[in-house]
Amino acid sequence: MSGPHDGPAPGLGDAARPGSGEFTATVIVNAPASTVFAAFMDWEKQSEWIPFTRVRVVEGDGGEGSLVEAVTTLGPAVLRDELRVVKVNAPFEVRVVHCGKVLRGPGSMRCTAMSGDRTQVVLHEWYHLPAGPVGKIARPVLWPGSKLGFTGALRKFGRLVEQGQIP
Repeated sequence: MSGPHDGPAPGLGDAARPGSGEFTATVIVNAPASTVFAAFMDWEKQSEWIPFTRVRVVEGDGGEGSLVEAVTTLGPAVLRDELRVVKVNAPFEVRVVHCGKVLRGPGSMRCTAMSGDRTQVVLHEWYHLPAGPVGKIARPVLWPGSKLGFTGALRKFGRLVEQGQIP
């Protein structure tokens, strides 16, 4: 299985290295891997299944080398995530590096074909935490929130793919 250390991510510095935080979310989608992968790579459509978030490609075509922006707004709080697409191995895997000021670290989404035109989707993220006491407080709060949030988002993604609403 590939991980965050496979292949270079030039120009991304420490953001390309795994941080001390990590989570994995998984869902089974009743659709072929090629369909699921294409739906995931439709970056703007991610706005439909990631809560409170607007996603758009700001540089490139959405493939390798592209810069994608995801802005999450909850009340007055706004969190801007920038991610660089560093590898696309369609229809199996896409790797990104979160390279913004706040959210940093590598991530991957993998599609594994299963029998009966089903696909297992695994989203794995490694993230950097703030140093010192803030990081110690943030970790137990961020990890379950990230895992629960992304598991719920992936379930919604799966339903939308199965219903033919994306891609």
